[in-house]
Parts: sequence; structure tokens; C-alpha cells
Amino acid sequence: MAHFPKPFYKKARGLWYVQIDRKQINLGPDRDEAFRQYHQMMSQPRAEHVSPESVVAIIDSFLDWVHKNRAPDTFEWYRHRLQRFVTQYPEITVSQLRPFHVEQWVGQYDLAVTTKHNYFRSIKTCLKWAVKQGYIQSSPLKDMEVPSPERREVFIPPDEFNAMLVHVPDGPVRDLLVTTYHTGCRPQESLRLMDRYVELGQARWVFPQNKSKGKRAPRVVYLDDQALAITKRLLAESNGGELFRNTRGNPWTKDSINCAVDRVRIRMGKAALKSAGKEPTDDEIAKRIKRLKKTRRTKGVERVKTAAELRCEAKQKLFRKMAYAAAPRYSLYSLRHSWATNALKSGVDALTVALLMGHRDPAMLARVYQHLSHSPDHMLEQAIRATDN
Repeated sequence: MAHFPKPFYKKARGLWYVQIDRKQINLGPDRDEAFRQYHQMMSQPRAEHVSPESVVAIIDSFLDWVHKNRAPDTFEWYRHRLQRFVTQYPEITVSQLRPFHVEQWVGQYDLAVTTKHNYFRSIKTCLKWAVKQGYIQSSPLKDMEVPSPERREVFIPPDEFNAMLVHVPDGPVRDLLVTTYHTGCRPQESLRLMDRYVELGQARWVFPQNKSKGKRAPRVVYLDDQALAITKRLLAESNGGELFRNTRGNPWTKDSINCAVDRVRIRMGKAALKSAGKEPTDDEIAKRIKRLKKTRRTKGVERVKTAAELRCEAKQKLFRKMAYAAAPRYSLYSLRHSWATNALKSGVDALTVALLMGHRDPAMLARVYQHLSHSPDHMLEQAIRATDN
């Protein structure tokens, strides 16, 4: 009896595949689309199933390698972007691929500058990896220009950080913000911190090599008094697993902490607007009302909203939007960067700051924190110190 290959789902990858001629072919994450592609492939001559220089095959091999050798978040970072490339160019070969294909692929999305940079980087890195592994002799994208990412130089001095904390009640969000600001740890480090990584006697966290960024060496995060006190309390409350958890007791994710920080931003913005006596105008409210749904369901019954309800809803939504724009945009990474800036301005040498942050050398500091050169007071102080005997 003839055997026909059938699509199968890889849960770890979140993708459908079919194996033909001992080669697993990526059919994408959507089941219906995967089976549509499968039936289309099976209706074609056997020789057309897989090209020996298929870009899709290279992407699959690259993702397999990333899945085995890099962190889960890194794999998902590449998988999300490269899957979009595969959807755009499912049949393209290495000899056909040109930089303009990447330009057209990225150009169809409405993306921020940094996001565009990441899309370009994902496919260029994949082809560069293929050269190193010997799959291809040279990359057709090696000379492709990648747009520079947007630099977000957000420095939060101690007084501004303390002012922000006024709008953050005691609890999980405050613990995470304070710990990041006082240690300079990476967001993925605090979010993945397990109880077994804590060494209270040495006031530090020690991530094993296979859980550290780059997987080259264990990552050590040293704790000051405030970070140590928070770690001790969380460790005492822990039932195992991740230490930093939200109010529901679930481990923080990138999305959930971003939402939490956005809520802090809105509270800060509302306070600033009230202090300044600003609120939406009657004309703005009237325009917003026109865009609102005019009915609401109450206890299973659809009813028409009153004029007062529509005005209140419109005013609340406008005020929230104004509040979001009135406060600075913070993130865990801006707190990490602020720790580094504070350390450098306090006189800690660049090599020590780099090592405490988990960098192998100060080169990253020179690129990311060069905005210190625009601080006249700091530069004048350093110039005077350089000539003091």
C-alpha cells in the first residue's frame, strides 16, 4: 500500500510541517492554510517539492539550531519574523533572493523604525548563519543595508524615579521596578529569576550558564540593600518557581509587565493633567461621542445609552489618551539604562559597570550611554578630576 505523507504539528515550534523525501517542510502556524499548501504540493510533480537551495529550508534549519542553542524568547523572536518572510516568499531560492525582496517584505507593514531594523536583521542573520554552517557559499544579503534602530535614551534620575513610585502602590509591580532600578538587571533576568538562583549569603543571583544571555558564562546579579530585602521577602513567600509574580500569582510576562508600566504612566499623566487643570474640551467630547457605540447590554438586555452616559464615556476615553501623552514612557530597560548612567555619574569605572550589567567589555556602554557626553556638568566634573593631583 502506498504511503502518503501527512501534515503534523510541532508544538514546541508552533508550526505545521510535512515530511517529503526525508525533508521537513514548513507549512506555517495556521492549520487550514497548512493543509491547503499540503494539498497543493501533493498535486505537483515530485521534483518540485523541495529546492536544494530553498530559502525556506535554510530558515527551517536555522530555527532548529536557534531552538536548540538559544533561549526560548530568542527562538520566538526569530520564528515570528521569519515565518512572515516564509509566508511572503514560500518558493524563493537563494539564487533568486535579492535585497529588494526584503525591502518589499518589510515595506508592506506599518512598523516603527526599530521594528523595521529587527525585521531586516532577522533574515540577514539567518543567511549569514547559513554561510558559516556551509549550507551556502555566500549570502545574497551580505551587502544589504539595515536601517539603524531608534535610540531611546531615557534616563531617570533618582528624584524622578521616586516621584514615579508615588503612583505605584506597594506590591508586585513596585517590587519589580525597584529591583530593576537598583540592580541594572535585564528584564528577562528578573522575569525568569527562580528561587534556586538566589544566593542570599553573597547578596546575589546566579543564573547558570545555559540560562544566561549568550550561554557563554553564568550571569551574576549583585544586590544592594533594597534589592536584597525584596529578594528575601519574595523568597520567604515562594512556593517554588519564578520569584517575581503579578497580583494573580502568575509569573510576569513581557506583555503583562508592559501593561502594568503603562497603567503607571496613565496614573502619572492623570495627576499631571489635574494639577495643570487640563481636561477635554466640549468640542472634543462631542466629536468623540459620534464614534461611540450608542447601545450597551445590561443583564442580557440591549438598551440605548443616555446622553450623560455617552458624555461620561467620551470624556473618560479622551482623558485617558491625554494622560498617556502627558507622562514619559518608561520601561524595565529604561530603568536598567538609568542604573548604568547613575553608576557612571557616581564615578564607578566603565569596566566594573559593564561587568555588573552582564557585558563582557565596556564597548556596549560606549555606544549606548554616549549621551553622558551631552551633560555639561558631568563632563566638566570629570575634566577637573582628570587634572587633580
